[in-house]
Amino acid sequence: MLFSICCGAVIGIGCGVISGLVPGIHANTMAGVLLSLQALLLAWFDPVVIASAMFAALVTHTFIDCVPGTFLGIPDADTSLAVLPAHSLCLEGRGEEAVRISALGSAAGVALSLPLALAFVLVLPALQPGIDWGIGLIILAVAGYLIVVSESPEWALAVFLVSGALGLFSLRYSFLAWQVGGESGVLMPLLSGLFGIAVLLRASHGVMPAQHFAGIDLLPGAVRRGSVLGSIAGALVGWLPGLSNATANALLTSVIGYDTNPREYILATSAANTVNAFLGLAALYAISRTRNGVMVALAAAEEVPPATAILLAGALAAVGAYLLTILLSSMAGWFGGVNVTALNRGVIVFVVLLSLFLCGPFGGLVLLLATAVGYVPSLVNIRRVYCMGAIMVPVMFYSFGFA
Repeated sequence: MLFSICCGAVIGIGCGVISGLVPGIHANTMAGVLLSLQALLLAWFDPVVIASAMFAALVTHTFIDCVPGTFLGIPDADTSLAVLPAHSLCLEGRGEEAVRISALGSAAGVALSLPLALAFVLVLPALQPGIDWGIGLIILAVAGYLIVVSESPEWALAVFLVSGALGLFSLRYSFLAWQVGGESGVLMPLLSGLFGIAVLLRASHGVMPAQHFAGIDLLPGAVRRGSVLGSIAGALVGWLPGLSNATANALLTSVIGYDTNPREYILATSAANTVNAFLGLAALYAISRTRNGVMVALAAAEEVPPATAILLAGALAAVGAYLLTILLSSMAGWFGGVNVTALNRGVIVFVVLLSLFLCGPFGGLVLLLATAVGYVPSLVNIRRVYCMGAIMVPVMFYSFGFA
């Protein structure tokens, strides 16, 4: 079985690198591809290889997906808020540092995920009915706190509610989108408009500064604090139904400001991203709940191997993904001297075409509306976190039984 686990880890790392580097493609997509090719693959590999590859792809994706967000400013469902400070560091010539901080956070998440998963498996299954109902109240409390302490509570509430309405509309009518991007593909134009194009339209112009790496500039205790907070947030959204990494990003802003403490925020969100993957696996084995597309594909596989085998594949993938992320961080040097205006225009065109390819005309409409909403915070001088209403409001509706 060890050979099968290692083989699956290698295949999963390859799939995770592709999904992490290509905007619009998620590890869920790669798991779906592996599941659709299951009959063919079983002629060559045993079921352990396929299951290990699915989870390894998810773990690898959580490491690698920081690269396009940092250098190009393109968010996905897992890096929606984290891309803002990471890309800002790149514009300061510290893109490699941002990627290395993200890799460090993901590595810390791997180390903390196992004790957290064990604690959750032992304690939470008996409390699950109450937890399912209380999610909406938790999100509502966090959203209320963020709005009250904002620079302008009136505008913050308005942006939160409008983006929430847009999120409800996008998810409610997602059947109008082309299914190339999968059932959650509409999140790509939604979040790219709110946190990608809306930012790039007002981004700085001129030439990208020369990229240099002079070490990781984190305050004493920031690694420990960010790792713990991020891991707890990732564990919560990995176990609780209806939540995602985007929700974890929003939760973390209540304790770590992405604008006031960008490096620690990057580290915390990366830890949350990776822990979410492992806790989703724990929820599958402990309470038979699927928290993401990879877990759905894993549950539908021909044979689900023991949890220890999948965890070992994930650990091996984490080691490989960490080394690859550090290697890819050296790409920062390629961006020194690049015309920022031309780069931003190129990214905008790419995102528009990708949204149309994945979701068709409906994706284009969602992207346009999301860009308009995402443009408002910069006009009224409030933080962009309130655009997370696009994710948080649908989660509250789901928890309260309205959707």
